[in-house]
Amino acid sequence: MGKSYAAYLSSLLLFGSNGIVAAMIALPSLDIVVARTFLGALLLGMLCVAAALVRRMRRDASSPTQESGKGSTTSRMASIALFACSGAALGISWIALFEAYRLVGVGTASLLYYCGPVIVMALAPVLFKERIDTAKALGFAAVVLGACLVSIQALGGGQDARGLLLGAVSACAYAAMIVCSKKAVAVRPDAAGKGLRNTFIQLFAGFAVAAGYCIATQGFEALLIPAAPSDIAPLLVLGLLNTGVGCFFYFTSVGKLPVQTVAVLGYLEPLSAVVLSALILGEPLGAAQIVGAVLIVGGAAFCELSDSLRKRALPPLASLNTTDRTPKSIAFPR
Repeated sequence: MGKSYAAYLSSLLLFGSNGIVAAMIALPSLDIVVARTFLGALLLGMLCVAAALVRRMRRDASSPTQESGKGSTTSRMASIALFACSGAALGISWIALFEAYRLVGVGTASLLYYCGPVIVMALAPVLFKERIDTAKALGFAAVVLGACLVSIQALGGGQDARGLLLGAVSACAYAAMIVCSKKAVAVRPDAAGKGLRNTFIQLFAGFAVAAGYCIATQGFEALLIPAAPSDIAPLLVLGLLNTGVGCFFYFTSVGKLPVQTVAVLGYLEPLSAVVLSALILGEPLGAAQIVGAVLIVGGAAFCELSDSLRKRALPPLASLNTTDRTPKSIAFPR
């Protein structure tokens, strides 16, 4: 699971720099979403084709891989459909989030958007049969409080009701994206090993949703994005690196991690966004943001460390006496 943690954290750091890169692009938010999903899907599509060609050249003709049986085909199609739904939810969340940025500001929109992990964690006992223990609940509460403090600088003044609604939509879509990704792997566990294909499906579905919304609201000609020469480089970074590579890291790891871990560590993204903005753009970092950063990191670490210590403290099943059910010995991993 160590590689999954590393990939997930790397994706959060890349996503955290999205605001910095997007600030260099003089285009409407919807155009940026369409461009980034198209470029990300294009990159992953080309990598999928290259990987398929390599597999074909290496395949042993005497022992071709086959997937037979109605059940296998049904589960495969169900998994693909869930990945597509996850990508569609991703596209919806980005569209709603960027519109909310414009109407109520980055801080308020981010606060609403990151209610998504709260929704996921609340649903975890029902959808994934994951128990929420006291340590995780306390750690998660600290993380949520920290996220509120990090974003508090933009909470003053009146708010546009449409922006608040869009922020809530982005949170629900964010939660749906995580749930569908987890369900897709649950339906077909071997799908977790097809990370490149799955991420392409998700990003292509996200692009289809963004492009469809763009066409519905502005017409087909709106897909011809009038990017200035100064927009090209940041668009490529945002689309290929932050979206293509970032989503590959994210979606190949999120299905292998406990949903509560995904929810808690997900708050490192807004933390990284605030820290990078302070370091690179010179934006002020107030006392509330510093305290919030400490709560986010401390709460996330507390959740993971408490879970690790609890698992280590559990005695192996073989050492339990079936009569009195008291542990005879406790073995710790070396």
